[in-house]
Amino acid sequence: MARDRIWMDMNRDSAEWQSGIKEFLDLAFDGSPGRSTALCPCRRCLNAIYKERDEVHLDLLMNGMDPSYTCWKYHGEDSDDESTAEGSEGEGVRGDDFAVRDLLNTLIRSTEPENSKTTGEGTSEEMLHDDGNIPEGSAEGRSNEEAGGCAKAFFALLKDAEKELYPGCKELTKLSFIVRLYQIKCLFGLSNRACEAVLQLFTEAFPKGHCIPNSLEKVQKIIRDLGLDYQKIHACINDCVLFRKEYADMDYCPTCKECRWKAAAADELDVERTNHKGKKQVARKVLRYFPLTPRLQRLFMTEATSSYMRWHKDDRVDDGIMRHPADSLAWKHFDNIYSKGFSSDARNVRLGLASDGFNPYGIMNVSYSCWPVILIPYNLPPWLCLKQPYWFMSMIIPGKKSPGNNIDVYLQPLIDELKDLWYVGADTYDATTKKNFQMHAALMWTINDFPAYAMLSGWSTKGKLACPYCHMHTDHLWLKYGRKYCYMGHRRFLSRDHKWRRNKSCFNNETENRDAPVPLSGNDVVQQHASFEQETFGKTRKRKRDDDNKWHNWRKKSILFDLPYWKNLLIRHNLDVMHIEKNICDSFLGTLLDMDGKSKDTLKARLDLQHFKIRKDLHPNVSNGKYTLNLACYNLTKDEKKMLCKFLHGVRMPDGYASNLKRCVDLEGCKVSGLKTHDCHVLFQKLPIWVRNILPKKFVVPFLELSLFFAAIYSKELNPEELAKLSRTIPETLCRLEMILPPQFFDIMMHLPIHLAKEARLGGPVAYRCMYPVERYLRTLKGYVRNKAHPEGSIAEGYIAEECLTFCSRFFGNIDTKLNQPERHEAAARDEGPAGLSVFGTIDHSKKGFTFETLSKAEMKQIRHYIITNCEESNSWTE
Repeated sequence: MARDRIWMDMNRDSAEWQSGIKEFLDLAFDGSPGRSTALCPCRRCLNAIYKERDEVHLDLLMNGMDPSYTCWKYHGEDSDDESTAEGSEGEGVRGDDFAVRDLLNTLIRSTEPENSKTTGEGTSEEMLHDDGNIPEGSAEGRSNEEAGGCAKAFFALLKDAEKELYPGCKELTKLSFIVRLYQIKCLFGLSNRACEAVLQLFTEAFPKGHCIPNSLEKVQKIIRDLGLDYQKIHACINDCVLFRKEYADMDYCPTCKECRWKAAAADELDVERTNHKGKKQVARKVLRYFPLTPRLQRLFMTEATSSYMRWHKDDRVDDGIMRHPADSLAWKHFDNIYSKGFSSDARNVRLGLASDGFNPYGIMNVSYSCWPVILIPYNLPPWLCLKQPYWFMSMIIPGKKSPGNNIDVYLQPLIDELKDLWYVGADTYDATTKKNFQMHAALMWTINDFPAYAMLSGWSTKGKLACPYCHMHTDHLWLKYGRKYCYMGHRRFLSRDHKWRRNKSCFNNETENRDAPVPLSGNDVVQQHASFEQETFGKTRKRKRDDDNKWHNWRKKSILFDLPYWKNLLIRHNLDVMHIEKNICDSFLGTLLDMDGKSKDTLKARLDLQHFKIRKDLHPNVSNGKYTLNLACYNLTKDEKKMLCKFLHGVRMPDGYASNLKRCVDLEGCKVSGLKTHDCHVLFQKLPIWVRNILPKKFVVPFLELSLFFAAIYSKELNPEELAKLSRTIPETLCRLEMILPPQFFDIMMHLPIHLAKEARLGGPVAYRCMYPVERYLRTLKGYVRNKAHPEGSIAEGYIAEECLTFCSRFFGNIDTKLNQPERHEAAARDEGPAGLSVFGTIDHSKKGFTFETLSKAEMKQIRHYIITNCEESNSWTE
């Protein structure tokens, strides 16, 4: 039975915690003779990696012990499950057999109805002996008849888990061998042909009577019996409809009358259908949909992840500081509305939806846009919430072109499933309580860049009403020479008594008496949707050119409003801070360095100033039919441009902090190109010094204020009072820039920062609502493309393989996945140095280019200070 674990929640410096850790290590490594390794139960490893005693001790000091691990059943302590206790005594690959039984036992229990024990039906515990074997007749008889389809497959897998790999093999069973082989294939990128060759070699090398599959297809079938699969849904080539429900048996689109099938595709390996002539027919367009419900259920199948799904309510610190979406006003507002229903059970899942298009080929001369839709569970704590192994692929929308407004057609299966999860829920097994419960799920918001914002929300982000927050009250100005709209008028966001509201000469020669626009509520949006006719989906429809006469910018009613709670959310779609910051940084760099095509201070911009009769000192001069431009305060001389480029060229960043900026700087041409989004993030926030000494104060002050604004928004901890202050200061910053920069500079990206602070007050920290982690995930998906003729199929198969291994890694201690791989420098930090202190790592002499240097006295003092303040062993010295 579990002992008293109060010490686990104490400070790691306390004597109780040190005594408790010693008790645990003694039990884990002295319980069986000759034991040298054991599972590490720290918050990072979660009983998934075998380590030696010193390594486990150091990990526990650094990361702390998993708070949900109160019964040390994997380390020799008695538990109710004998198979688990036996598995903790095992070592090496033999532990895989116990892990297989544990995994399958959990899967079977998750498919049982809640009342199976009271109705007299056989449960998994009754069907299985204590040693994990299936009783006679159960695999083919009563259990298979009574269990559902999923449970039937799990019982078949459990039978395979008992088969010896070959007669006399005591190390591996059939299932453990297949899982480990598939892990090697996926982790090291082994091709299908290579895996087939390896299987053929094994079948010839192993003794007679072995049960090794002779094809990769059989291996994949066994893996997919774990419940990890996806559906293929045919779509109209023009994105009009999905061939499902009432359209499932149609051969032609009911809207555009296009054929569902390719003309000649007998040798294709995509979606297959047999017609009356016996030939195979292949769909012209296929949506790959990954059901959400079983993936959410798997989060509750292990004790570790199941306990973390309640973290937002049980373990979160509520001190008024926002560190997680659960601290936000939007989350609390949702809880208040549905306090007696959805919010009454902390295990109900809150989700975020992210989507963006990318080119799966990695080459820019091929135009192709593939659109994955990703779901992020927000119940998890901050250190797991944004980890890729805990994300779910919902669907892959096929290319070649972006779906545009027709994305609603492809979202139909997901919306139907979300509605079922809201109204009905799903019967789910909770490994922590060892009981089933009714799990529900809700979508909190979407995460996307600004063009995708228009696709998902239905509000066009182009034209004169491009701002979704200002909506019909967007302050727009058409530039006669620049041939585009600009968005200024930020004085109306100032306080009513601000002196700049009455200043004419520095702005547009007019006073400002308007109030700031109020964002539309969900009910307002629904009312506006009812006022215009909904357009049909498909790429063949003709767009009406009546934008100038419209009082709104709606292009459609979003399918997300079919969700019953969507109109009650405070935030439905998030502005992407990452792309806003990058576009602003590019505009500043292009203008300061006067780069062709990127500068906002051009002849046309000066002519627009002359047209609006503002800032006469910047009007162009005409001499002999040629224009000459006066220097503005932000214009740099040739030497100043070289000074700026030389500074950027010489910047050195810490390892892993940013990319090499040197490759982006052209010293001769005084140009900066090829900056990634994170490069712009670093330049704009961490290096504001690059303009302080070469530009006048009236430009530097608002520039630094804008830089500090983004730095504050990106903070991991947000104070609502500080955000309220930012909401008051950002209008002044933008007004200062209005008095300096030409109107052409103020595109929609320059306007959107006015709304970011208020949105952060509603949604919480930006890290959970921006595209940085999503863009990294898209890079991962791009790596799955092995067959460039079918990129979506390659991504789907690669994702399923990775998902399977991630799920199995929670049961198998020796399977390497992204979930349990060490950090980049974790191995070096874990090695003990010659001095015997944890703060020192072992020198890797295999790396070339290292040198030995003698340290000065000042550097030695800094090292001593660092050791005393950071070394774990210093705690015992002070005591």
